[in-house]
Amino acid sequence: MKPSGEDGRQERAGGRGAENGGERAQRADIQAKREDEFAIVADTRSEEPGSRPPAREVRSANGPAPVTVREAFVRASSFLRETGVADPDSSAEWLLQHVLGVSRSELFLRWEEPFPAERREEWERALLRRSHGEPVQYITGEQEFYGLTFRVTPAVLIPRPETELLVEQIVAAGQRLWPEGAPLAADIGCGSGAIAVTLAVRCPGWKVTAVDVSPDALDVARVNARSNGVGDRVTFFEGDLLEPYIRERMSVDILVSNPPYIETGDLAGLQPEVRLYEPVLALDGGPDGLRFYRAILDQVRRLPSMPAVIGFEVGQGQARQVAQWVRERGHWNDVRIIPDLAGIERHVIGVCDTLKK
Repeated sequence: MKPSGEDGRQERAGGRGAENGGERAQRADIQAKREDEFAIVADTRSEEPGSRPPAREVRSANGPAPVTVREAFVRASSFLRETGVADPDSSAEWLLQHVLGVSRSELFLRWEEPFPAERREEWERALLRRSHGEPVQYITGEQEFYGLTFRVTPAVLIPRPETELLVEQIVAAGQRLWPEGAPLAADIGCGSGAIAVTLAVRCPGWKVTAVDVSPDALDVARVNARSNGVGDRVTFFEGDLLEPYIRERMSVDILVSNPPYIETGDLAGLQPEVRLYEPVLALDGGPDGLRFYRAILDQVRRLPSMPAVIGFEVGQGQARQVAQWVRERGHWNDVRIIPDLAGIERHVIGVCDTLKK
């Protein structure tokens, strides 16, 4: 999910990558501070004959371990708010659903039930991780996208809601050009596979492929394809952008990409939650943030034929430049800029609708 603002990638963490020594030290300092604030200690109360062994419990400013599910939520949201976590109420609610294994409606039905003792340690660990700034999606290991559930690990970006709009545009253009056909779609830099898997689910007749330079990301994407019932309908390639398609001389009908687009000079100023957890490789778009758009639009000329549909997600302030480059290729006669729900120009779509399919 994704908050509105200048750039979703600057406000929400996810993905694969590495941190430098300074960032590791900063994270360690944050963790030490959080552990001082949120100490997990053994319950040293005396035992009655036949009673259960002492349980580990949370000793914080809010008192001992929670008694009811509602109390667990109240204390957790208060703790996360005090430690500076964004959206503390939502974080506490999502983590409660995960730890208890319930839906949102089921959570409220259990509001006044005793908090299960066997879940307490997992609950404490989850809260501590969130207090360090780790995204909820990495703690729970999943994120919903287009009504589907995707596994997410530090090997991949967390799918964002804005990208659902890109999928909608690609599906609409493809179904208009190939109402009964089977176009080949290519998701360039697929990460978790959110775009490719969703296209395969939405458009069963399409041939869907995806490429990523990271073998770890491809492992996650394959898991997501299988878990969403399209494991045998999405073909994955390991490689750099369009190189596998060029090497295999594959014709691509629909090309879609959500590449890194943060300017290199802006990385150090990102929010700690992003800077410490978001992968540099999935964020860094070069000095002007446009490196990968140039590369893809240069490589596309080396394909056996030009795609009839091309679609990009872009960063704030980049759409008009990318749209100009798409127009300058002289192939796509209908080039449009699509805003996201916050009104930010977020996607560039090019369609060559003069081709007979």
